[in-house]
Amino acid sequence: MEHRDIRFMIGQHLVAGFQGTRVPEELVKAVREHKIGNVILFAHNVESAGQLKQLCAGIQELMLREVGVPAFITIDQEGGAVSRLPKECAVVPSAMAVASTGNTDNAYQAGLITGKELHALGVNFDLAPVFDVNCNPQNPVIGVRSYGDKPDAAAAYATAMFQGLLEGGVLCCGKHFPGHGDTAVDSHVGLPKVDKSLEELRACELKAFQAGIDAGIPGIMSTHILFPQIEKGKTPATMSRAIMTGLLRDTMGFTGLTLSDCMMMGAIADQYGTVNGMVEALKAGVDLIFASHSVDLCVQAAEKMREAVDKGDKPLSELEESLRRILSYKEKIPPTKDEEFALVGSPAHRAVVDKLYEDSLTIAQLPLGHIQPLGDNPLFVSCLPFVTTLASNPVMGELSFAHDMQSRFGGDAHTMPTDPSALSAAAIGAMAQGHTSVVVGTYNAHIKRGQLDVVEKLARCGVPVTVFALRNPYDLAHLPEGVTGIAAYAYNRPVLDKVAKVLSGELVPRGTMPVQL
Repeated sequence: MEHRDIRFMIGQHLVAGFQGTRVPEELVKAVREHKIGNVILFAHNVESAGQLKQLCAGIQELMLREVGVPAFITIDQEGGAVSRLPKECAVVPSAMAVASTGNTDNAYQAGLITGKELHALGVNFDLAPVFDVNCNPQNPVIGVRSYGDKPDAAAAYATAMFQGLLEGGVLCCGKHFPGHGDTAVDSHVGLPKVDKSLEELRACELKAFQAGIDAGIPGIMSTHILFPQIEKGKTPATMSRAIMTGLLRDTMGFTGLTLSDCMMMGAIADQYGTVNGMVEALKAGVDLIFASHSVDLCVQAAEKMREAVDKGDKPLSELEESLRRILSYKEKIPPTKDEEFALVGSPAHRAVVDKLYEDSLTIAQLPLGHIQPLGDNPLFVSCLPFVTTLASNPVMGELSFAHDMQSRFGGDAHTMPTDPSALSAAAIGAMAQGHTSVVVGTYNAHIKRGQLDVVEKLARCGVPVTVFALRNPYDLAHLPEGVTGIAAYAYNRPVLDKVAKVLSGELVPRGTMPVQL
């Protein structure tokens, strides 16, 4: 196919998501008729490692037949809660958990394992790592997805992770430019604003991204946030030429691929319309533009983008330059060999992941200098996990910290609401009577503060209380005196196994806190 064909040129800039675990007919039709050139996969596209490998092979077969160029097959495989791979794979902990190990080589190893497994499965572009500096503890969407609240540390760990991913055989991108760390609004549901000057951004958010650019990261993903001191119009970063071309390319010297965050997120869809936003992102200079859950919106955007090129709103020369970038990166992707499939979930990979979890647990407060014994009648209290942001996978309700610990150690278990009322907190506090100890699993209690009221009431009962923060460590910032606080960074099976080891005395937490509490 002649690469100057306008359908091909536009199609290479689009990334579509779809439902189901096989290549759907609507994608076949969109690729054939509109040359849509790339896809994004989610957990709902994945049943097993074998099925995922088959799906990726099917996507590439379709692309080569209808377009003549392979697809970027992208996925959000950050580790921790933002993970799309099946249980057979070795899934690394979240960024903040990795940073708490105090060793940047662990971030490299996490990237290397993730890269090797994705490559073996046929996924060639990981939408990771997060370069955001989590400088706002109330941030509802980033939190443990960030390596911490210090720009230099965030840069060092994120850079090590991306170098591991590249070594493992996949492309990757730093996100969410120019920074999603200082927001109290989740851009999946609203339009955040960061009212900082360029100098303020350079001292924090941009410092991490500049380090990634200087180290040669292949991609940078935008964020849907207003930065009114850089972009004067009410235009989020993704749609802003001043930010995506002026700041990122002209000022910071980035020459790689620019990617949009999903254009179906509330920040774009509700304020500007997804298709219109996609066209504006192209005009702003974004190379790869995502409609992460719709083939049809990519088709609609392709038609509108063609109109923009025909009218001269998007210069053809710019489109060609962007296309050359896209194709040059596609040429760099190493082919997958069948024998590499044996690496997926291998004992060697699982051993590294297990050690990362073990080294991540971090003591925030230890009043007696040691973990207090449970005694013969402990009480375990927790809420069930819930979706803290739409970036995370849907939560399955089978995991309960309280009941899991009770099954291991005896005593009693109580499930508290996500955000207990004052009445509920008082009732749970009274339950401590007659128990030898209390262990609480909190989950974003710094935002759902009723959980902290429960801890306070339990702490008044004269029984030893230990709190494990099962997501963001900020839950431990204001514990009552005398309460032991340990950051665990995740609410999942590997973490529960490590917590049990701490409570039985087999494991002493040795992590270092990556954020200021």
